[in-house]
Amino acid sequence: MLNFLYNLATDRYKGAPYCLIKFFLFLLSLFYGLIVRALIFFSSFKSYRLNCKVISVGNITLGGTGKTTLVEFIARYLRQEGKIIAILSRGYKRKNSKAPGDEPYMLARNLKDVPVIVDADRFRAGKQALREYMINTLILDDGFQQWKLKKDLEIVAIDSGNPFGNGYLIPRGILREPISSLARADIFVLTKTNFDADINSTKAILTKLNPQALIIESAHIPLGFYSIDNPGELLNVEAFRGKEVTLFAGIAAPDSFENLIIRLGIKIGLFFRFPDHYNYCAKDLDKIINHSKERKIDTIITTEKDAARISALGLDTGYGLQILALRIALSITKDEEKFYHRLLKLYQP
Repeated sequence: MLNFLYNLATDRYKGAPYCLIKFFLFLLSLFYGLIVRALIFFSSFKSYRLNCKVISVGNITLGGTGKTTLVEFIARYLRQEGKIIAILSRGYKRKNSKAPGDEPYMLARNLKDVPVIVDADRFRAGKQALREYMINTLILDDGFQQWKLKKDLEIVAIDSGNPFGNGYLIPRGILREPISSLARADIFVLTKTNFDADINSTKAILTKLNPQALIIESAHIPLGFYSIDNPGELLNVEAFRGKEVTLFAGIAAPDSFENLIIRLGIKIGLFFRFPDHYNYCAKDLDKIINHSKERKIDTIITTEKDAARISALGLDTGYGLQILALRIALSITKDEEKFYHRLLKLYQP
C-alpha cells in the first residue's frame, strides 16, 4: 500500500484509472497543508532554545535527498575543527524503543567519537546531550520540521534530480511543507549533482524563493564495498567492474542507487525493491539469496542504510554468498570554502 501511494504521489501511475484517486489525494493534501501551516504558525509563539549551537539538516520532500550523508559530512568537519558535537535523530520507523533505526545506527557506526541520541523529542534529547557529553554543538538529523526548536543554522538538502516532486504536498505529492517554507533556510545543499541533473533550473527556483540563502553543489562519491558482517574492510569498486550482481534496497530513491551501480560498470541481474525504511526479516533474505542462486549470481549489493537495518536486527547472513554494502560519501563540488566559512561563522563572537 505504501509503495502504491508513493507511486501515485510521484506520478509513476498515470492514466484515467488513477485520476479519481489522485483527486481524492489532492483534497487530502489541501487539508494536510492547512494543518502544517497551523503548526508552523502556533509553534512561533512557543519555541525552545538549547544552550549550544544548533545546526539543522533536513529536507522538504519525503526521503532520498542524501540528508544523512550530509549530516555525517558536517559532523566529520566540525570534529576536525575541534568542536564537541552530538547528533540528534528521531529514529524514524525503528522497530521498537530499543532499536535505534537505520540512519542513527549507520551514523553511530561511521562516527565512533560522536554520540548519536535517538528521541522523537529533540529538546529533551538536546538537554540529555548537554548534560552527559558537555557538547557545544548539536546537529539535528531531519530537523527542518522541528519548528519549536530554535536553530542557529538551517541547512536543507535538495535532491537535484527530483527537487520538489510534482509540486504537491503529501499525500498527492512528496512535499512535507509548502515550498514557500524554504524561505527559512540559510543554506541549500544540492545533492547527487553527478547524476546528470538539471541544477540550473533548480537553483533559479531556490534563488527566487530565498535570495539570501547560500546554494552549495555536492555529489555522492562511491568509496568502496564492504561485507555487512565486516564493515571495517573496504573493497575496491574496480574489482566488481563487469560483474553481474543482485541489488536490493528499501530506500526512498532506489533509482539513484541503481544508477550509481551502473556507473561503476557493474551489471544488474536482479533488483529487489522494498519500501523506504523497510524492516527486513529472514524470509526476505532467503528470497533474495535463492533467486540469486538460481541465476548463478554470487554477489549481492545493498545500501549502507539497508545493511545497518539488517545488522541492527542481528539477521543471519551466512548463506555462502557475498552480501556487500556500498559506502558512499558526500563531496562538495562547488563553493566548498563558502560552506565551511558559513559553518565556522557560528562560533565567531
